[in-house]
Amino acid sequence: MREHLRHATGELSVRSSGLSVSATPSPLRKSLSLLGAFSLLWLAAAPLHAGASEAPASDTDGYAIVSAKAPSSLLLSVSHAGKRLVAVGDRGHILYSDDNGKTWAQAKVPTRQLLTAVFFVNDKKGWAVGHDAQILASEDGGATWTRQFEDLKREAPLLDVWFQDENHGLAVGAYGAMLETHDGGKRWEDVSERLDNEDQFHLNGIAAVKDSGLLVVGESGSLFRSKDWGATWEKLQGPYEGSLFGAVGTAQPGTVLIYGLRGHLFRSTDFGDTWQQVALPIAGDGTLEFGLAEGSLLPDGSIAVVGNSGSVLVSKDDGRTFNIFNRPDRLALAGVGAAGDGNLVLVGQGGIHLASATGAELTEQQ
Repeated sequence: MREHLRHATGELSVRSSGLSVSATPSPLRKSLSLLGAFSLLWLAAAPLHAGASEAPASDTDGYAIVSAKAPSSLLLSVSHAGKRLVAVGDRGHILYSDDNGKTWAQAKVPTRQLLTAVFFVNDKKGWAVGHDAQILASEDGGATWTRQFEDLKREAPLLDVWFQDENHGLAVGAYGAMLETHDGGKRWEDVSERLDNEDQFHLNGIAAVKDSGLLVVGESGSLFRSKDWGATWEKLQGPYEGSLFGAVGTAQPGTVLIYGLRGHLFRSTDFGDTWQQVALPIAGDGTLEFGLAEGSLLPDGSIAVVGNSGSVLVSKDDGRTFNIFNRPDRLALAGVGAAGDGNLVLVGQGGIHLASATGAELTEQQ
C-alpha cells in the first residue's frame, strides 16, 4: 500500500504514508492516500546514488518512540518471521507478536520515518523499507533493528522489499528506484537502469513467482519480469493502464496475481505472457470497485487480498475466484497475513485487526 500526482489522472497509489501530511510536504506510495484513506508522501528529488550504500554514523532522526498506541496507529505491512508476526508502519513503529497477534511488543527501531514494507527470509533475518529510501535490518526476528541504507537527499520512499536468501535481496520504490544487495545488505547498489523504465514510473511491488522468477508492478500499469531472479529484466505489456499496487505468486508454478486501482485484479498462469481479469462480484451490489493494496499467499495455499474501505478477498482455488467481505468499519487495509490459527491478521488504518478466515472481526457474526 501509493500514487504520484504528476500525471493528473486522479490515481492514488497505495502502501505508504500516514493519515496526515505533516511528516513531509511531498507526494507518494500509498501517495496522498491509501486510495483515498491514507495520505502518502512521495518526495521528489535527485536520483539515488549508486555509491551511497552505508548508513551515516550519527542517528539524526532518533529511535521510534515507544507508545502504547502503536498497535492502533497506521500500519502498512505484516510478515512472518517463523511463527512470529512482524508489522511496520507510521513513525518508525515496528511491532511483533508471538501469540498469533493477540498481544504485541514494540521493537527498538532507529528511525521515526514511515515504514512501508517488511520481509523476513527466515525466523531471524528480515528487512524493512520506507521513507528517505531507508532500509532497516533485523537479525533477531524483528525485536531490534539497524539501519543499513538511506538517501536523505532523495527524500523519497522505498515501497517494497524481497529477499531470495540471507544474502541476495532487492528493494523497489519511487521514481523507478531499484536497489540490490548480494551480501545481506552490507552494501546496496542502485540497479534501476536494468529496467526499461524511461518515465521513471514508481515501482510499488515486487513478488516471487514459483519456479519462474520475479515480477515488479507499478504506476500506470508498469510491469517488469525477471526470469533470472533480478539479474536481467524485460518490460511486459500489461493488462491495465491504471496503477498496480502489488503482486502475489500463488502455490502453482508460473501463476501470479496483480492488483490495483478500482478493484482491478488479474491472473496469469504463464508468468505474465497472458492475463485474465478476475471477476469480483458483490452480492446485490455490482462489482468491487475499491482499490486493492496488498496480497499474501497463506500457509494452506489460499490467497488473501485487502484494500480500501475494508475489503478482504479470499481465494481457495489459486486465484480463479474470490469470496469478498467488506468490513463494516470501512477502514482501509494495507496488509494481510495468517494469524497461525486459521484466522487472519489485517493491518492498515486503525492499526492491527484480528479477523476470521473471511475477514470479519472475530467477535462479529456474519
